[in-house]
Amino acid sequence: MSGRPSQPEIRATLDGTPARRRVALGSSIGATIETYDFIGFGTAAALYFNQAFFPSSNPLSGTLLSFATLGVGFAVRPLGGILGGHLGDRIGRKPVLVGSLLVMGIATVLIGLLPTYSQVGVWAGVLLVAVRVVQGLAFGAEWGGAILMTFEHAPWRKRGLYTGLTQAGFPVGLLLANTAFLVSVPLGDQWAWRVPFLLSAVLIVVGIVIRLKVEESPAFEELKAEGEVAKNPLLEVLRTDWRNVVKAFCLRITETAGYALSVTFVLSYLSTQKLADRSVTLFALMLAAGLGIAATTLWGALTDRIGRRPVYLLGTVITVLWGIPLFLVLNTGQATAIVLAFVVSYAVCQNSLAGVQGAWFSELFNARTRTSGASLSYQLSAVVSGFTPLIATALFTATGWIGPALLFSAFGLLGLVATLLTRETWGRAERERVDALERELTAAKPAPVS
Repeated sequence: MSGRPSQPEIRATLDGTPARRRVALGSSIGATIETYDFIGFGTAAALYFNQAFFPSSNPLSGTLLSFATLGVGFAVRPLGGILGGHLGDRIGRKPVLVGSLLVMGIATVLIGLLPTYSQVGVWAGVLLVAVRVVQGLAFGAEWGGAILMTFEHAPWRKRGLYTGLTQAGFPVGLLLANTAFLVSVPLGDQWAWRVPFLLSAVLIVVGIVIRLKVEESPAFEELKAEGEVAKNPLLEVLRTDWRNVVKAFCLRITETAGYALSVTFVLSYLSTQKLADRSVTLFALMLAAGLGIAATTLWGALTDRIGRRPVYLLGTVITVLWGIPLFLVLNTGQATAIVLAFVVSYAVCQNSLAGVQGAWFSELFNARTRTSGASLSYQLSAVVSGFTPLIATALFTATGWIGPALLFSAFGLLGLVATLLTRETWGRAERERVDALERELTAAKPAPVS
């Protein structure tokens, strides 16, 4: 890299680029659409796909196969993250944003058009798995590009807030997806799951138009201008920064696998145990998602004030403690208690971690390999979380509810240990450094002419 940055370059970093708000909005809307598509599959898998694609005289068998298909999409997400990370560090963040959204949209609309088991037999499940693989690849490529664009355009002091806004696109997508499923319930089992996927076509058009207008990341443009673009960013980050990849991977598991258990598995648990009907569970999830929009943003903003690690530490501790109480509350079968369970699991446990990840994971890696490092860490955890509902179902069969409850707490414990082992990237020293730069620029500013 070249020598000391000029005063305008420092000021641009401190204040962010003029496009910072537009980039954050574009990334957030894209994340909303991607989540609508990807998470909508999870809701459909829990409530409909066991009958539509994997009918069996044993309902548990159909549920297991349905969750296995859900897990396939998560399993291929690391490949999408590797591909998206490589392209993001080699050719730019923006092309990855647009391409991943387009591929995801096509795959999601195709799900809404698939024939069922009663129409084509076992080919229905085969086609569902194939389209789910494409979804997983696209979603895997999405996150790194969206977060990195936001992070690298954002003001230095507000990177937690800005990346939190992008992360808030995920609860927005969750809210929209489950609103679509709730509204479509009266259409009957056949169309109740098709319509939400088909509606994705409208969102995709809006997202593509917005993302095409977003400027490329200034950090990438600087690397390109100075000839510092990494030739093989994946190998470079694994060779020079593999420890941070492992730490971020463990940090992420607590959040994403925790969600897979406390939301995706719990949706099926409440249904199969007849503790609540679909309307109650979908309403509870929608309310939690609505609160999660603000919660994710606020958790991210809090990290700008007190640091990334303290917020993550709080979230992991609560996750450790919430496992058994979660199922005790659910087992009451009371609608109010079930709503409370979803709110705590999502707006507190999940959002307190998701709101931190955008800024913290980005700061753990340097600009040359940032997309590859952050994306790989983020998406590798999907291999675990994707099969978590399947594992939780098997545990429940063998041990009852205590098995999934302890598994949830174990995910929290893993994140707690990883938090203690991961360096703070926005502590007092970093904030004081920014303050010093501000004073330096103020002192160097020419006095106004009288």
